[in-house]
Amino acid sequence: MKRFFALVCGAALSLAGSSANAFDKNIVETAVEAGNFKTLAAALAAADLVEAVKGPGPFTVFAPTDEAFAKLPKGTVETLLKPENKAKLAAILTYHVVPGKVMAKDVVNVKGAKSLNGQRIDVTVAGGNVSVDGAKVVKTDIACSNGVIHVIDSVILPADGNIPTVAEKAGTFKTLLAAAKAAGLVDALSGDKALTVFAPTDEAFAALPKGTVEDLLKPENKDKLASILKYHVVEGRVYSEDVVATKAAKTLQGGSITVSLKDGVYVDNAKVLKTDIDASNGVIHVINKVLLPPAK
Repeated sequence: MKRFFALVCGAALSLAGSSANAFDKNIVETAVEAGNFKTLAAALAAADLVEAVKGPGPFTVFAPTDEAFAKLPKGTVETLLKPENKAKLAAILTYHVVPGKVMAKDVVNVKGAKSLNGQRIDVTVAGGNVSVDGAKVVKTDIACSNGVIHVIDSVILPADGNIPTVAEKAGTFKTLLAAAKAAGLVDALSGDKALTVFAPTDEAFAALPKGTVEDLLKPENKDKLASILKYHVVEGRVYSEDVVATKAAKTLQGGSITVSLKDGVYVDNAKVLKTDIDASNGVIHVINKVLLPPAK
């Protein structure tokens, strides 16, 4: 922590010696003047985000240096700068921006921050160093007229797979994915609408009474299966801190799941095992039991 606050002081001294009008420059102007964010500036231009980042904000930008971009696999930057990859580039750049002015003293007190991309950046403090999604913060609190810049040593990348893709890669949700396919819900879980899924593991499905899963997967039980699966899904991106702060959440099935704190976080009677697994269209929280909607 001492090292981190030394960075804060160093940034402040650097600014004090650079220009009396430093705080009159917006984020883009400040980055360009610094001289070591040329790739970031070019990327903002290619993604048509310059005017947005020049806007009133305030914004907090975790800014990768030119060296950070150079660490990406060969050809990555050149590919991202192509017009056909504009949307992907914009998604990456907005993942480096958080709404509001979040100073260093505030960064160290949070576990994550929701970016303009929609996904959450994870913040960790260890051994006196602060990292965002694994990228080390190397300079802090560069104040601008419309926000603040924190310099990072690597480019951070948002999840680019949708909910079914991320679940498939995890390898522990085979039954859930088979059920979603049988219920005709894969397209809904793959769409652009942001969703939060409380995802039972394969072990959770295996704990159901013998023959239950096989019975639910039958075509004649498609509606019942869809109702059960929708009971695991909430609209929007609901991250762990939001889950803990709420007592209930309405599901796509129509009923509401209840949230309680015991020896951990529970939704109904299922314990949350892992939280905040980002996908391009939502977030996954892993649970140890299959949730069953109340009988109507």
